[in-house]
Amino acid sequence: MENQIKQKLNRELNNSQEKLPIKIVQFGGGNFMRGFTDYVIDKLNKETDWKGGIVNLQATPNGSIQKMEEQDNLYTLFTRGIKKGEIHDEKQVISAIQKSINPYANYDEFLALAKEEELEFVFSNTTETGIAYDETETSYEGPHKNFPAKVAVLLYERFKHFNGAVDKGLRIIPCELIEDNAFALRDIIIKYAQLWNLEDSFVQWMNQNNYFHNTLVDRIVPGYPKDDAESYEDQLDYEDQMMVVSECFLLFVIQEAGNLNEKIPFNKITEQILVVDDIQPYRLRKVRILNGGHTLMLAPAILSGKELVKEAIDDQFIGTFLSDSIFNEVNQTLGLDMNELKDFAEEVFDRFRNPFIKHHLASIALYFVSKFKVRVLPSLLTYVQTNGKLPVNLTFSLASLIRFYQGSFGEKVLPLNDEAGIIAKFKEIWANEDYEKVAELALSEKSFWDTDLTQVEGLKTAVAKALYEIDHNDMETAYNNFVQFNS
Repeated sequence: MENQIKQKLNRELNNSQEKLPIKIVQFGGGNFMRGFTDYVIDKLNKETDWKGGIVNLQATPNGSIQKMEEQDNLYTLFTRGIKKGEIHDEKQVISAIQKSINPYANYDEFLALAKEEELEFVFSNTTETGIAYDETETSYEGPHKNFPAKVAVLLYERFKHFNGAVDKGLRIIPCELIEDNAFALRDIIIKYAQLWNLEDSFVQWMNQNNYFHNTLVDRIVPGYPKDDAESYEDQLDYEDQMMVVSECFLLFVIQEAGNLNEKIPFNKITEQILVVDDIQPYRLRKVRILNGGHTLMLAPAILSGKELVKEAIDDQFIGTFLSDSIFNEVNQTLGLDMNELKDFAEEVFDRFRNPFIKHHLASIALYFVSKFKVRVLPSLLTYVQTNGKLPVNLTFSLASLIRFYQGSFGEKVLPLNDEAGIIAKFKEIWANEDYEKVAELALSEKSFWDTDLTQVEGLKTAVAKALYEIDHNDMETAYNNFVQFNS
């Protein structure tokens, strides 16, 4: 096939020349925002009568928005994965972004955004470290590097321009992965207002006429497919240097404030966008089922010789082990609607099976002990408290973790990647050859678990039995023998 010279993606070529009113300022136009928030807004624009344009702000001084501007702020999103057991693979051009601005080079253009009549929303993803206070930003005069400082300036300029009008406040919806992200951002903005000696009336206006929505976001967006770019380019009849690849799954949980759906009709599109009074149950669900699912199957999968998440869940033994762990043990501890939990778990398993994403188990092993403590151990302890007996699968998972930290299995060196102190402590524990002693020392180590797990009735004996079985059988046989022991 002869090489063809393709025209760069642009609005005339894509027949997307409609000018949308600027309703959203977006801090950060990286892969996640383009595969998540911008996708959602684009869908709203195309499927409802809500029309909202986005201004994309370059987040860092070293970033570059030139490629976006060269393509009229268009890009192709490839959405690939599994939905309800079926392969899903589609592409679309996202056209919601109307303009990209470098606030470091064009600061006046950034300030002018505060005067936009129809501006209603601020979205952001500046990484977990973005929502932080920088005490060196001592002057109101910009440009500022600090993200909350930029938002403070935007709000203050809007406050001044519209003379504190009650209907000109904004809704701030951050997507950074920290708890109570919007409240944390608000508190830092107030600190800057105090540092810069801004009027008390501004802070009052900000608190009374602006809404800060905490969020929980979840979607894997690998971004530009640099390792396989040619195969993606072959699917396009134009040149696109900003194409993005995303999984199908999308979860956007937003804390309600001020009748949000009346301002932006998330409830009118078929995506898992939930506007709720309390996001904590959804955070708990994600941590215990999604993150916990990865973590609880990790050691059994690696000790079974698996290397990828998909490879593990497709394995009859590991896949069944994970399913039984979630449905019969973890879900029983969450106190949420069982049908919702079942649906969520099945979506999680579809994500684990995604053939388009290579998720290495070794990468999940980073800080394995602390992950287990946060994601899995609470389910184990709650199950014991509720049922008066040990959860067989979660107990076997814990024993497998302890065996994992021995450092090798057969001739295989295991991918230990944790704090030096934890690895050293396990080496000291595994200097003992008696499984009861190993179980006792590992479970009683408060630096691992923040508690003495030998106080959980029967746990030490059960873990010692599992360790013996793991060392004397293949993993599936070891598990089956362990189940028989506990029946």
